[in-house]
Amino acid sequence: MDPGASSTIKRRPTRRIMVGDVPVGDGAPVSVQSMTITKTADVDGTLAQIYALAAAGADIVRCTCNDAEAAEGLARIVPRSPVPIVADIHHQYKMALAALEAGVACLRLNPGNIRRPEHIKTVAMEAKDRGVPIRIGVNGGSLDPKLYERYGGKVTPEAMVESAQMEMAYFDEVGFEDIKISVKASNVPLMIEAYRQLADVTDHPLHLGVTEAGPLPGGYIKATAGIATLLAEGIGDTIRYSLTADPVEEVRAGRQLLEAMGLRERKGVDLIACPSCGRAEVDVIGVAERAQKAFGERQIPLQVAVMGCVVNGPGEARDADLGIAAGNKRGHLFVKGENVAVVPEDEMVDTLVEWADYIVEHGTEAALDRARSTKSEAKKAAAEDRARNLGERGDDANDSEAVVELIRKTT
Repeated sequence: MDPGASSTIKRRPTRRIMVGDVPVGDGAPVSVQSMTITKTADVDGTLAQIYALAAAGADIVRCTCNDAEAAEGLARIVPRSPVPIVADIHHQYKMALAALEAGVACLRLNPGNIRRPEHIKTVAMEAKDRGVPIRIGVNGGSLDPKLYERYGGKVTPEAMVESAQMEMAYFDEVGFEDIKISVKASNVPLMIEAYRQLADVTDHPLHLGVTEAGPLPGGYIKATAGIATLLAEGIGDTIRYSLTADPVEEVRAGRQLLEAMGLRERKGVDLIACPSCGRAEVDVIGVAERAQKAFGERQIPLQVAVMGCVVNGPGEARDADLGIAAGNKRGHLFVKGENVAVVPEDEMVDTLVEWADYIVEHGTEAALDRARSTKSEAKKAAAEDRARNLGERGDDANDSEAVVELIRKTT
């Protein structure tokens, strides 16, 4: 796990492979992958997209290698890429050989459409000689017809796992072991069960994904449901969100998921905000959206809270590094749950950004010390606004004795 990451997840032990300079498996940080949607022969366009993906947090990028022009493009892309490049191979095993010649860091082979054992073993032997790993990329939509028939004319977890095992057997014949495996499907329960079964029969690292997850927002939901479920069980060494969207969105989603689960160290702001309620004295949604825009892609590894009032806000966000709660047309700024300043409502977002920058540069203790002269007044103002808010709008409905008594009297 990355230093600074925090997770109770016990990850499944696996072997380690190296995709270029990125370790995969054996406790290495779960890596984020995506795939370019440009024509690989368009070298400048593809490189521009690779750089955008790397800037968003991609550790590895895959490019298609479907013809000679694409292979020629890879030869020019690989030396200039900021991250390791995986060549995506379908049907033509000679394209895998050409991609290896171009210097790619990894191959992805689909057992469903490269089926001749001699072709598979030829590629494996060449990859072995070059020290290049291969991902066995089983896909529910392109299963070998023989397996499809054997399992009753439908895709099953067992059929997908068997497909991967058949490919591994060919690799074993030539002594090739630098393997990672995926068994993707667009059906989330099917995908989850296939990976569970695969994890029971191999210790090779696994690449997770819900293939063809679709456009947003549904694609986010399906991909997260599948990937997060398995990660929580300790299964998975590298991931991809397969979205019908700009691939940069895939990378952002993957990074955010891993950071949320404590599997990668946070790099950007983790913005938390209350869902608002009748006590809110500010447009919480609007303030949160402005804050999110203000922080943007800045590398500020803090949890920042935006709360609609000072009744439960500071308590609910007590563990946040920094936060602000609205009250009586002013904002109550707090650091690690401690009130430190009061600012006008229209300056709340700017103040959050200013203090976030200060904490990153100087640390939390320095920030608290900075507020030494204002903390007393800030606490007093927060207490006043809390008391006034409770008096005007009532206690939290979850624990209000008045509400409980009212319900008792009316039933």
